[in-house]
Amino acid sequence: MADVNTIRSAAGARAAQIDEGLRAHMNKVYATMSVGMLITFAVAWAVGTSPQLMAVFRDPVTLSPNILGWIVMFAPLAMVFMFGAAINKLSAAGAQTFFYVFAAVMGLSLSWIFIAFTGFSIAQIFLVTSIAFAGLSLWGYTTKKDISGWGSFLIMGVIGLVVASIVNIFLGSPAIMFAVSALGVLIFAGLTAYDTQNIKNTYLAHAHHGDQEWLQKSGIMGALSLYLNFINMFMMLLQLFGNRE
Repeated sequence: MADVNTIRSAAGARAAQIDEGLRAHMNKVYATMSVGMLITFAVAWAVGTSPQLMAVFRDPVTLSPNILGWIVMFAPLAMVFMFGAAINKLSAAGAQTFFYVFAAVMGLSLSWIFIAFTGFSIAQIFLVTSIAFAGLSLWGYTTKKDISGWGSFLIMGVIGLVVASIVNIFLGSPAIMFAVSALGVLIFAGLTAYDTQNIKNTYLAHAHHGDQEWLQKSGIMGALSLYLNFINMFMMLLQLFGNRE
């Protein structure tokens, strides 16, 4: 009986340790994401509110991107693929640095919104996005429902959005832009819940191995996923409901 109690006590202590580790892991994910968001909006505001800096990337009247502007526009997408390919070769510190550099480049690509939309509208949509994101992420973390099956459909949806967005750069169709924004809000809302549950489940599946370096890099990848969901929801809500200058 004593041996059984000892085993139960050890199992309980191990479960408590994993629960504590999971909370610390999720806090680190959200903290990393938040720092990335701060960097993005600081860079976007600094460039977007400076006519001299903005003119480096876009025509100050039409807001049409120049060659450097096109490079900045597509750089975040290229960096996401680079990050995924290089994550195993990077240290945890290197991965975190890469993420913060990526967040700064994303800020450059989004800087035009401070000319196209009113400051109040940007703040309002940011608040709405924050509330929606928090609710969706909390649901993804706490739900007992397995939503892993959503992944393939949501990723297919993201690919469709990217293709439609690139095509519409050349077509300039308001109808396509509206459809992309409306569907995008739904897709990235689903991804927020899905990615949160996936981050949680990935930690629980690997916590027993004790590979802290791997778990740290996994947390940074999780922060990147949630960051992208937030940014995309924000931009699509801004396109749908933002008040233009």
